[in-house]
Amino acid sequence: MAIGRVAGHPDYTFDGSSKYIPIIFAGKTLEKFYASTTVGAVANTDYVGEVKNVGDKVYIRTVPDITISDYKKGQALDLEQPENPNIEFTIDYAKYFNFSVDDVDKKQMDLAMMEKWSDDAAQQMKITIDTHVLANIYTGSHASNQGIAAGVISADIDFGVATNPLTITRSNIMDVIINAGLALDEQNLPEEGRWIILPSWMIAMFKRSELADASFTGDSVSPTRSGRVGKVDRVTIYNSNLLATVASDGGTGTKCWYPIFGHRSAFAFVSQLTKTEMYRPQDTFSDAMKGLNVYGFGTLQSKALGYLYCDKG
Repeated sequence: MAIGRVAGHPDYTFDGSSKYIPIIFAGKTLEKFYASTTVGAVANTDYVGEVKNVGDKVYIRTVPDITISDYKKGQALDLEQPENPNIEFTIDYAKYFNFSVDDVDKKQMDLAMMEKWSDDAAQQMKITIDTHVLANIYTGSHASNQGIAAGVISADIDFGVATNPLTITRSNIMDVIINAGLALDEQNLPEEGRWIILPSWMIAMFKRSELADASFTGDSVSPTRSGRVGKVDRVTIYNSNLLATVASDGGTGTKCWYPIFGHRSAFAFVSQLTKTEMYRPQDTFSDAMKGLNVYGFGTLQSKALGYLYCDKG
């Protein structure tokens, strides 16, 4: 007779008539696929090593704007004392995982399941944090990098707005990316370090456009690869299924997305897996693993961040 199990635990050994069924475990696990995570690739992560626990604060020093004044011979010079404020950055989020493998199950398995499951926990942690950051960081965008009159100089770039989303089609997808670069140009952002994160359906439109030719992106390979798609007008394109969405726009009734664009100086992201422990739970015969990840994010320069509000045409 096989060992019984409490409710909720899987039973690999009996059918409905309590007849013993021999079990053979395959020597390999089924490959698992995960959503791409992009926040770490586009954010300023220079402060990761300075974080240890929830509640830690990082003070980021800024460079002041120095005033340039007219000069006349013999005049007394005005002495400026520039303000050099710090940006206070708090590590105020934490996520954890905690799982176990029962001793009985370990005896029936010839695979290192703890290692497999810990790898899955790490991937799921990245996806959870990426989703949280992408759902919130776009709100720190500069007023001239959003809406239907974007552009700090031109004020005529359409990035969409609630009840009047920008409809993305195969014919205008290239213009959208170029306009993101234009908005960053008008904010005087450096050309190196620019990026845009698009949902997969926009990436598909992009790939079907004339940009399928690598010569249009400046990359050495075709942009039909996954992940980092390529570069258009100095803007590196990333693919993500974790962007914020609206199920039904109030004006059109269509599903809308919040693709974001910017420069690496736009926002800081600090994340650290502070504790990972193996332990034996008191009330079970099992090995367990728990992990704690603390993180924080926030806008550093709003002029370096923008977003679209769009639907699918």
